[in-house]
Amino acid sequence: MKFGVEIPFVNHLGFELALFDGGHSELRYEARPEHLNSFSVTHGGASMTLLDVAMAVAARSVQKDMGVVTIEMKTSFMQPARGPLTAKGHLMHRTATIAFTEGTIYDAEGRACAHATGTFKYVRRLPVGARGSHPLSVISTD
Repeated sequence: MKFGVEIPFVNHLGFELALFDGGHSELRYEARPEHLNSFSVTHGGASMTLLDVAMAVAARSVQKDMGVVTIEMKTSFMQPARGPLTAKGHLMHRTATIAFTEGTIYDAEGRACAHATGTFKYVRRLPVGARGSHPLSVISTD
């Protein structure tokens, strides 16, 4: 399953999309050694990215032609995230321009490791040609 857009950082981390429909998302991820912290568990930054993407995908799942940008995110870490992880996102409420979401990361035993809430703004994608040496896919945040 594809995210619908090219996200280099998500590709680098190796997130796999399993569900992208009806206000819900599910992503799978297993941290590589370079994604661990000094305690040999998934780094909090990688976990927050997983939650951010899970919530954004849940928001986009009801209007797949739109992009979203994160406005606000709050994360609580409940226990170390080890091994294969599953992140589930849920669109709680939306307006014409704003999505209110939540997401949870679960370990292989189904224990919640981290939970987040997030607010996202819906934005239209504006295709733009190459600028300098890198092609851009600019979005309007106005």
